[in-house]
Amino acid sequence: MINHDAVLRARVLLLGSGMLGLREQVDAYRVLAEVSPKAYLPKLVDALLLTSYRSRRVPEVDLALTTEAVEAARRIEAGVPTRAERLCRALDAHQRALFALGRRAEGRAACEEMAAAGQNGRLATALAEEGRFREAAELNEEAARSGAPEVCFWTMVEWSANLEGAGLHDAASAVFRELLDDTRRKAAEQRTALAILTWELVHLSRMRETAGHGADAAAARQEALTVLEELATRGEPQNWSCILGWWVTLFALSGRGAEPAASSGAPMPPFGTDLDRVSATRDAFLGTLPALEAEAAALRETGRLPQLVDVQRRITLREAVRKGTRPHRFADRFTPYFDEGVALARRLPDDPARLARALTDRSMFFAAARNFEPAYADFAEAVALLDAR
Repeated sequence: MINHDAVLRARVLLLGSGMLGLREQVDAYRVLAEVSPKAYLPKLVDALLLTSYRSRRVPEVDLALTTEAVEAARRIEAGVPTRAERLCRALDAHQRALFALGRRAEGRAACEEMAAAGQNGRLATALAEEGRFREAAELNEEAARSGAPEVCFWTMVEWSANLEGAGLHDAASAVFRELLDDTRRKAAEQRTALAILTWELVHLSRMRETAGHGADAAAARQEALTVLEELATRGEPQNWSCILGWWVTLFALSGRGAEPAASSGAPMPPFGTDLDRVSATRDAFLGTLPALEAEAAALRETGRLPQLVDVQRRITLREAVRKGTRPHRFADRFTPYFDEGVALARRLPDDPARLARALTDRSMFFAAARNFEPAYADFAEAVALLDAR
């Protein structure tokens, strides 16, 4: 039953000359959406989502607001042009609140509804978080092949990462090579940074080494070394804006094998994606830093160097995920981590693989810091170690 007095008050409130607070707007839109749903349901959805955004991400508050936003979006008439877009925005906010509260099954259901509406990216991410890499890769392929003709780093790396996670190493390399071929062309035309080309070549070498294709890995390393030599000699042909996200993404992906396997009960971040975005799995991943630092301290005391090298790398990787895209004092923040990794690995003369890995990590970091001469020196030493095996 419609309360006509409440409707009148809501109309007067919205027509008034004073500035309305967001919650007052939400209250007014709730009332008016009952009598004029076509006009006010879209406004109610927008106001609820904005309120959720400004609520400082308190999960319980988010959940209540986004639940109402989803219900309002579903009530928008099917013929309204913005219905699908608003519903997907509401579902996206809703799944984030559900995952933050550990309600994964419901969060995944919201992602599935988004996928049914034509946006399957979040479902692919949720599946990857649970280790369901083959299913995620199928969604990645659908997105890559139905999207823009331009090859996209983020789309291809995610797809390749999920194929590799599923154990489909050759298919993963084929996808990554497609990205690499595009990057080579763009670098030759000065449409992308040579540093990005270097990171991709090094990542391909790691992929091929993992898959047991040593010759392919060596060829990729040699090409990367050539690019780094050019950078050390001439620098980047032009000055690029911040590209640190590319470095962080591939560095984090290189460490996935050292982390616990992902599952629905113990989800992991979706390696191969932009981990700068706040999420429950990212928060949990970074939350393991204190335990790893305590483990590293214990390993130092007992002199267990191989394990310490590995744990220190996991710590460095988390720090990169946490702050690696911030250019301010970038080199100052991260140099100690990578220097320590190399120094520890040098204390293992009978373990050239760990030293080569630490040198490669530091080289790629130096490239991110635009310090190309030491980047070349480190990688040249790493290549010599690996080729001498």
